[in-house]
Amino acid sequence: MVYLPAAPPPRAAYAIGKKVGNAVARNRVRRRLRSILNEIDRDSDTGLPAGAYLVTARPGIAEVGFDELRGHLTAACAAVSGAEGSA
Repeated sequence: MVYLPAAPPPRAAYAIGKKVGNAVARNRVRRRLRSILNEIDRDSDTGLPAGAYLVTARPGIAEVGFDELRGHLTAACAAVSGAEGSA
């Protein structure tokens, strides 16, 4: 995940290459990632920090379960939030 500070609201883009799978698999991954980011923004105390996020999907992500994917994305968001606070 790449984070660029910017004015509110938070924006996300998804880089999902053809190695992830066919169009159906890539769109499913994109929908899952979007759902998880919306959930993180809604459920956290302060939401996602304002800025632009680039979420990159690697091959094999289509086989990862939703809960495991949520854990990875939550950890990545926490890492960039911590990095933003220390900068």
